[in-house]
Amino acid sequence: ESDAGDYTCVCGDKQSTASLVVHALPVLFKEELKNEEALEGASVSLRCDLTKAAPVQWKIGSKVLKASDKYQMRQPGTTAELVIHDLEVKDA
Repeated sequence: ESDAGDYTCVCGDKQSTASLVVHALPVLFKEELKNEEALEGASVSLRCDLTKAAPVQWKIGSKVLKASDKYQMRQPGTTAELVIHDLEVKDA
């Protein structure tokens, strides 16, 4: 999308200009989340891969998760990862 704009070819005192419009492709999941099992007190990592870098939001049910000592969120490039520390039965 950052390549969109007006481009000009200049030759001496003559020029030609055209506009370039770039239509963004939707973000898709290359690899979706996988079901996990873990022991109480342990940590677990949930990870998904996207077709391009984009902001993600992590939820449990309808509750949006915020980064904290319990929830660590990372997004290097096109991989989104949620690490849940000190698992409790209610985290299922």
